[in-house]
Amino acid sequence: MAPLGPIARALAQVAVLGVSVLARAIPAAYSAAVQNAKKNGVQGASSVIQKAKGGMMKSEALEILNITEKAYTMEMVQKQFDKYFAANAIEKGGSFYLQSKIYRAKELLDEYEEEKAAEEQQKEEQAKQ
Repeated sequence: MAPLGPIARALAQVAVLGVSVLARAIPAAYSAAVQNAKKNGVQGASSVIQKAKGGMMKSEALEILNITEKAYTMEMVQKQFDKYFAANAIEKGGSFYLQSKIYRAKELLDEYEEEKAAEEQQKEEQAKQ
């Protein structure tokens, strides 16, 4: 039993060292990413924060729905959503995971369009004043 003592102690020290390095590196990396995103504008910062929270970005949502940026319209989003959501129906042997990704992609693009419309409306109101 004596030989296990030094080995266990060495393993514990390595584990503690690894955890302490990660505990310092992760917050530093996150703050650096947020600062870099802020340099690129507010939308860049929100993308980093959204991605950190497990969300997806617009480009990923378009990719999930198989839509190019050039062909992007809300009608196309709805058409692709209906097509892929139905194709992945659980009743047909589809995947709940894929259905949820498709749903989240459409949800994100809907939110993006709402924000875009609100910004345009705000710009129009500012132009009137």
